[in-house]
This record gives sequence, C-alpha cells and structure tokens, in this order.
Amino acid sequence: MIFASVGSMLPFDRLIQAVDEWAAANPSDEVYVQIGHGEYEPKHAPFVRMMPHTEYRRRLEDCDLFVAHVGMGSILQSLEVKKQLLMLPRLASLREHTTDHQLHTAARFRDTEGLLIVDDTDALKAAMSRLLREPLKTSAGISRFAPQPMIDNVAHYLTAR
Repeated sequence: MIFASVGSMLPFDRLIQAVDEWAAANPSDEVYVQIGHGEYEPKHAPFVRMMPHTEYRRRLEDCDLFVAHVGMGSILQSLEVKKQLLMLPRLASLREHTTDHQLHTAARFRDTEGLLIVDDTDALKAAMSRLLREPLKTSAGISRFAPQPMIDNVAHYLTAR
C-alpha cells in the first residue's frame, strides 16, 4: 500500500495530482492520500484532508511506500518506522511554499538510506512503480528518543541552574 501525505501546513496539489494519476494507471495497487487543504481532490484513490495522529502513524507503519514533501517531519517519521520514503520538494516558484528551503533539505538528505528525492512529477510516478518492485534499503532508521548522553547533559544543565 502507498500512503501519500502533504502534512498539515500547506497544500501541495502538484504532489497529490501526480499520485492520483499514478493510481489511475495502477488500479491494482492500493493508494491512500492525506491531502490537507489543497484544491485538488483525487479521483482514483481514497483520501482524507486531515486525520488524527494515531491513524496517520498506523497508515505510515502499514504502508509499503510513503510519498511526501521534503519536510523534516516526514523524514524523521519514516526513519523512525524504517519505511522507504519518496519525496518531491515544494517549490517557491510554484507558490507551494514561501521559500525554497525544501531544496536545501533535499540536498542535505539526498544520500540518506531509505529516502529517495525526485525533482519532478514524472520522476515521482516512475519511482513509485520502481520502489514497489525494488524497495530501498531501510535498515538504519533512527530512535524516537534522544541518545542517553544527550538526555543526561540536558538534565545536568537543568538541575545545575
């Protein structure tokens, strides 16, 4: 199952429309989309505008492929549950965000195990098909919690005041 999400902050109709076009061309593959407050509503995949965090987390844990924008929340959550993540950055020139910081985030995380960043919707659709057949390696992951030495340092700092 593919779970696609735009997060909770801004619409990302270009991503949603590309996922919906892929769903139309691949009707035997299950796709579920969280579209936020965008104008485009999928015609070939079930969708919800927003969902409770518990449902979001369940869908993320149950999916075979997570598709999202290049947001830190998406990156961290996919690494936590060791799910392959396919990302398309929002572009300021298309009024998908106020800055192009997602391009900088993409550059920083482009070589991270389990993540694939594409530059356009054609590449996104091609990668969706490929990643269902040949999943990315996702063994690294990250913990939901800070390392114990960091927790100890913060606790020491707070109690020393």
